Amino acid sequence: MTGHIQPQAVYDYLQGLQARIVEAVELADGKHFLQDSWQRPEGGGGNSCMLENGHVFERAGIGFSHVLGNKLPPAASVAHPEAAGRPWEAMGVSLVFHPHNPYVPTVHMNVRFFVAKAQHAGEQDIWWFGGGMDLTPYYGDAEDCTHFHRVNKEALAPFGAHYYPTFKQACDEYFFLKHRQEPRGIGGVFFDDFSELGFEQSFALQRAIGDAFLQAYLPIVQRRKSQAYGERERDFQAYRRGRYVEFNLIFDRGTIFGLQSNGRTESILLSMPPIVKWRYDWRPETGSPEAKLYTDFLIEKDWV
Repeated sequence: MTGHIQPQAVYDYLQGLQARIVEAVELADGKHFLQDSWQRPEGGGGNSCMLENGHVFERAGIGFSHVLGNKLPPAASVAHPEAAGRPWEAMGVSLVFHPHNPYVPTVHMNVRFFVAKAQHAGEQDIWWFGGGMDLTPYYGDAEDCTHFHRVNKEALAPFGAHYYPTFKQACDEYFFLKHRQEPRGIGGVFFDDFSELGFEQSFALQRAIGDAFLQAYLPIVQRRKSQAYGERERDFQAYRRGRYVEFNLIFDRGTIFGLQSNGRTESILLSMPPIVKWRYDWRPETGSPEAKLYTDFLIEKDWV
């Protein structure tokens, strides 16, 4: 986690990535994002882009943030006790897209960079990259799942054949609701505290993930967005979105870090779905399309 770093290069890339994804999603949806720039009193700021009640997306949020602080929050210092008490700088792009059509999966993607700055002579900055993407279908389709995982595997291949299976396993383990004993979705890739390739190659790996997002997700949207659905499918979608809320509020490191660091609440919670339902001890009917999500998709599986 030591060595020469270029935070400005990461900052420029992340801003450009947000702009590219916003442009592509506006073309796919036909409606424009609301852009909301903000400043943080403790240092830094960001740009939250939100599309609501679009033609394809019920809610699509993509935020860029660059925040600074004088003392590392507990969510980060637990994993990095050597950085406790240091001034810090964090930047990232995070998105969650919730479509209207229950046959279009919800998707999440995040890429981020963190540095705890040296304070004394002889010290070096402590830095790492993190991120990934994961897919959350309501009515699973094997073609969609295979496509999503294949794009991620191909994006990581130039850096070493072991990264995709390692990051896939990390994703399966991270996006797991322990209190439900249930995966959130069909996974993807996830990495954190990543610096092992040195700054240039670690940054290149992060860019490979960020740049692969549109290729991984938009073809699925195009295939499924016109598929017919009714109230039954929307009802099940709202029920399954409850799992998304539970994960984000209980387990998600980014949400916890954002709240602990006095981040902007509206931006931190832009990932929340607009319509959600909970039921007491509900079970899908055996053999139903809803049951198939649990038996065929919310399982440990090698999709490629």
